[in-house]
Amino acid sequence: MHLPVADVTLSPRTGCTRAHWEAAADALLAAVEPYAAEGGALYHLPGDRQSWSGRLSDGLEGYARTLLLAAFRRDESALQRYAEGLAAGTAGVWPRIEDRGQPLVEAASIALALRLTRPLLWDRLDDGVRQRAAAWLGDALTAEAWPCNWELFPVTVGGFLDEIGHETVASRKAIDRGLERIEDWYLGDGWYTDGDGRKFDYYNGWAMHLYPMLHAWLADDERLLDLYGGRLSRHLEDYARLFGGDGAPMHQGRSLTYRFATTAPLWLGALTDRTPLAPGETRRLASGALKYFLERGAVDDRGLLTLGWHGPDPAVLQGYSGPASPYWAAKGFLGLLLPPDHPVWTATEEPGPAERGDATTPIVPPNWLVQSTASDGLVRLHNHGSEDVRYDPYYTRLAYSTATAPSPSYDNSVIIGDHPGRTEIEPLGVGDGWAASRHLAGAGARVTSVVLVRGAVEVRAFRVTGAGPGTPVRVTGWTAEEEGLRAELLPAVGLSDTLTGITGDEATLFVALARLTGQANPVPLGETVSVEPYGAGELAVRWTDGPEVRVLFDDPGSGVSVWTSRSANAAGCWATPT
Repeated sequence: MHLPVADVTLSPRTGCTRAHWEAAADALLAAVEPYAAEGGALYHLPGDRQSWSGRLSDGLEGYARTLLLAAFRRDESALQRYAEGLAAGTAGVWPRIEDRGQPLVEAASIALALRLTRPLLWDRLDDGVRQRAAAWLGDALTAEAWPCNWELFPVTVGGFLDEIGHETVASRKAIDRGLERIEDWYLGDGWYTDGDGRKFDYYNGWAMHLYPMLHAWLADDERLLDLYGGRLSRHLEDYARLFGGDGAPMHQGRSLTYRFATTAPLWLGALTDRTPLAPGETRRLASGALKYFLERGAVDDRGLLTLGWHGPDPAVLQGYSGPASPYWAAKGFLGLLLPPDHPVWTATEEPGPAERGDATTPIVPPNWLVQSTASDGLVRLHNHGSEDVRYDPYYTRLAYSTATAPSPSYDNSVIIGDHPGRTEIEPLGVGDGWAASRHLAGAGARVTSVVLVRGAVEVRAFRVTGAGPGTPVRVTGWTAEEEGLRAELLPAVGLSDTLTGITGDEATLFVALARLTGQANPVPLGETVSVEPYGAGELAVRWTDGPEVRVLFDDPGSGVSVWTSRSANAAGCWATPT
């Protein structure tokens, strides 16, 4: 992909300006054009893989997701091609929108694109095409959605249809129904779970916040703007911390092949003036992600987005991933709706959170602890509250980072007997430099896990109950495949040099020291911290350059108490299961 020369004055960290985003959008649109079929109604991108929805639906996906990119780009010549495709698609080519079917997803992208570009596309269509398109979209108003972010697709379609005066009663019912539904999943501090349970990932940003906020903005609804805008702004305080110094987003959750769609909520905050981030920081984070992927094989020699993370990688795909699925990366171009003279485009880039200094950030709703180090720009996410067993290993590992991927060999796990899984995760609290949870490890074993962090160093403690005496236990840590990364794991309590141990007659405590770092010559891990157990119920952690931290495992309440020597009353922070 040919991009303009880097502008290191305006963008000293990425070199990217608005011109780079425009050029990337233009190149992506030009690359898919040869694969248009059926009068432009379908885009059949090359490759052997099909999603579980089949070739016809995959072709519609290709149309809808690249149309969304053209809408953000506001490219009139491209939009004309998509207008012709809309006419052909609604003349009988496209599959109907039915209950829980993929066309419902794609209808939302089409409706949003039509709403964003109404004077350029919709208003120029023949009346017959408009009537057919409105009728096709209308099925989305009553189609049953999967109980997750899908509930917002009828909202998005309804917003457009209401605006053009088509089935206004049904449209408003669909809007109200979907917006009411997501209230069940809002857990505060800007965080949603993606449906029932505790499913936290990027869908917070590119779905749960994006669709309601864009609807409120396009409808100019101040009440909804205040409601969803407040949530978005709070979310961005945490979200901005999930990008590494090299621009990489956190490698956690499903649909990772959407890549720089992770930047959508950053742009959304700027677009709606609901963001805590400075304009130069917003562009730095977003451009960093775009540059990160474009430099690592996201686009092949045909100019097409590949099915993967860097280059092609089946490990990050799901059954619903088809050839055009990566083009939900189009959401990352939302910033092109901002005019060229907006401060986001004219301000000098500012460093992101991972570059400004070492930090540990507790995020309460998902019970996550985010750990970042400025020396190497690495961000690590300690997961003590997110679970979706359908998409393991991207939800149930103990930790994720911006520089590593979950491995088939169960990295960042505690393995009890022959059970490597982690299910029924119960959050037990998160605080300054620590997080805790409890989970089921199979065969009746329960594991209470606590992580304490300082700098790049982690102390991982596991209290195992219910496994029976003599049960083997193995602890794993980070896998470092990238050049310049160093992954370490040392035994501290109850573990041999092979990071294995066995349970006793009662509760048994196992502790390991871990570190993932890009520093060339860090202080030896064993010299950074010392650990002393007091039976299986209490642990003292003494940081070489910091305070002593005490961890108390509480049997009656199944909770964890953590306090430090520097606290005013030494009472610490107490947490029990939610």
